[in-house]
Amino acid sequence: MFSKILIANRGEIACRIIKTARRLGIKTVAVYSDADRDALHAALADEAIRIGPPPAPESYLNGNKIIEAALASGAEAIHPGYGFLAENADFAEACAKASLVFVGPPPAAIRAAGDKAQAKALMEKAGIALVPGYHGGAQEESVLAEKALAIGYPVLIKAQAGGGGKGMKIAQTAEDFSSLFASARREALAAFGDDRVIIEKFLPRTRHVEVQIFADSQQNCIHIFERDCSAQRRHQKIIEEAPGPQMPDPVRHAIREAALSAARAIGYIGAGTVEFLYAPGEAAFYFLEINTRLQVEHPVTEMITGLDLVEWQIRVASGEALPLSQEEIRAHGHAIEARLYAEDPARGFMPQPGLILRLDFPPEGQAIRIDTGVRAGDRIPVEYDPMIAKVIAWGKDRGEAIERLSAALNKIRIAGVQTNLQLLQAITADESFNAGPFDTGYIERHIESLMPRFEPAAPEDLAIAVVGLLCERAEQARRAAQRTADPFSPWNSLNGWRLNEEARETVRLREVLPGSAHEHGIEVTYSRQGWRLAVAGGHFGNAAGKLAPGGDLDVTLGGHCIKAIWQRSGDEIFVFCGTGPPRRFEFAREAAKDPGRERAAGHLTAPMPGRIGALLAAPGARVEENQPLLVLEAMKMEHLLRAPKAGILRCFNVKPGDQAAEGAELAVIEAEPSAGQAP
Repeated sequence: MFSKILIANRGEIACRIIKTARRLGIKTVAVYSDADRDALHAALADEAIRIGPPPAPESYLNGNKIIEAALASGAEAIHPGYGFLAENADFAEACAKASLVFVGPPPAAIRAAGDKAQAKALMEKAGIALVPGYHGGAQEESVLAEKALAIGYPVLIKAQAGGGGKGMKIAQTAEDFSSLFASARREALAAFGDDRVIIEKFLPRTRHVEVQIFADSQQNCIHIFERDCSAQRRHQKIIEEAPGPQMPDPVRHAIREAALSAARAIGYIGAGTVEFLYAPGEAAFYFLEINTRLQVEHPVTEMITGLDLVEWQIRVASGEALPLSQEEIRAHGHAIEARLYAEDPARGFMPQPGLILRLDFPPEGQAIRIDTGVRAGDRIPVEYDPMIAKVIAWGKDRGEAIERLSAALNKIRIAGVQTNLQLLQAITADESFNAGPFDTGYIERHIESLMPRFEPAAPEDLAIAVVGLLCERAEQARRAAQRTADPFSPWNSLNGWRLNEEARETVRLREVLPGSAHEHGIEVTYSRQGWRLAVAGGHFGNAAGKLAPGGDLDVTLGGHCIKAIWQRSGDEIFVFCGTGPPRRFEFAREAAKDPGRERAAGHLTAPMPGRIGALLAAPGARVEENQPLLVLEAMKMEHLLRAPKAGILRCFNVKPGDQAAEGAELAVIEAEPSAGQAP
């Protein structure tokens, strides 16, 4: 067993590895970029070493810097987690040359499995069915376009050297191929440093089923059951469960045996996952890929078995045999996991970097587990994946597991960044999801019914927001009075009460909703008995409140007691009532109506900081509303920005390779001249 390991990763998985290492008595070394200087994983580790600026190629993808940090710290091994260098055979070899143990499979196995084309060739030799496609060496666009046509559209263009939905595009027609081929290659190069792709037939109505495998250096090889990961958006999983629901026993047995055959075919050692597409209508399954690392969704396997897969990884890497044989591993009940992301489902799941103002999770226990790498006050940086947490629930059966997951999701409170929390809540409440099984197109087909609905705040919500504000003012007044010579003077009070008559004011708030904003005026009357609040649609007498330092707010409105959470960040106020998302308000001042808010509809702006990947139209050309204009690279993905209206593309204000700040004007579209009007 090692005495010290370095974790070549960040966020949730780094924190997860630290937890197991601490239990085993192993010291940990974290690495961090400048964007993660105050990150949770750096704070939890025994040591933390800076490895470079925020861009991943200069920090978390820089193997030399990571190896230098490991040697300087005295670490004996490097755990790569998942993503970044986890499936990089050159990095694994470099670790060995530096006399460091790579906690993962040997380089030869990484090369054989990590290169999707080579893996498919090996599986074909082993007699495992493949998705029809092309996985040869040619990378010329003309050759691959011909292969796609021969395979038959729609086809999947897929990065050879990675996973997680990066570098993966669906081309529905031959006309789509060229632009999507270029996009997949750019994204693959940015994420994995390798722009090679393969082509596969896109098979609708299939399920994504994967098998957890484990092998040691003593030639023991086992499976730890399967997981279903069919609930996906943008080819990325957001809900996973184990074991796979509603699979016939013969198929379940065959898919597990196929995974073991795949592992043996490449001489595997360590933790890995063999992924398949399962076609229930045909009772058939097809090999997809082998991931030579721990998967994001490994907690559901741990929840049904009671095993710690990170501990197994460390033990196998240190030369030990697998702790259990195939016959000794048992599964109990059902587990399901939901991934909480900082993203906006209403805008194509666009990542949402920013400050997490509030973050509360339900308590963990035997049936609920939370894996996270952030806390309140942390930022979701633009350079990395926007995952906030994984919420995992266990039950004696699938129904109970979903019920517990739903209850846990309803207890989460997060403010400051837009998230997919409401979508996750809608999925776990959806009848078709609960009935199961479903396929990889489930979310896309049901997106309209799953998408959150936002209604303007009710009068009571507005009153609660104002009571919190008045409580904050009262606390500020109390502190100011303590600093004066006469703290009991009534002239030091800011509660609004006056000796001669009741004081009044109007608090103006702008409620911010996706795609819209609503202004509200709340009239406040200060009386001896408390505050009286009047808003369109409601009057509340004798209002009072008590605001705790952490944001918990006890409100009384006309004798009705309400518990809420009230948070303020600058000119923004977030109010939680019940189980829904927070209401977000801004002070409705004239200064708030900046040019960015009132910008003409023909100006395309950057929704987040990022790098300009490509320009997709020519200045002077006529463009249609929603036509793709520009590729923005941010948070490890490419984002297609579209024309906000039809017209003439006057100009781009950026060129490929430029860095764009959030809100920067990228392009201008002018209205077409009317008939008879000079252009």
